[in-house]
Amino acid sequence: MNSMLIKDNYYSEKQEKIARFAKALSNPVRVYILDYLANNLDKCCYSGDMAEELPIARSTLSEHLKELKMAGLIQGEINPPYIKYCINRENWEEAKQLFAAFFKR
Repeated sequence: MNSMLIKDNYYSEKQEKIARFAKALSNPVRVYILDYLANNLDKCCYSGDMAEELPIARSTLSEHLKELKMAGLIQGEINPPYIKYCINRENWEEAKQLFAAFFKR
């Protein structure tokens, strides 16, 4: 199929969401961040704490957090000068269901 012929609404909403979540999971740093936050579901974590755990620059961590937030897998709360992040439980559950159904076939 010629990719130039694909219309914006060609893909289902589920396919679009799976792709968005998969893109967010396509980097090991982002997988690490999600794992870190998922292991701390009872509380949110500050980006500074995560920066101490990862051997990357804070600016790089910020970009990864931005990608995860744009995908809807995490949410952040700004309490200047700190930003704390936690799993977006609603979208986390939706991602689990979508991937489970996708791979179940």
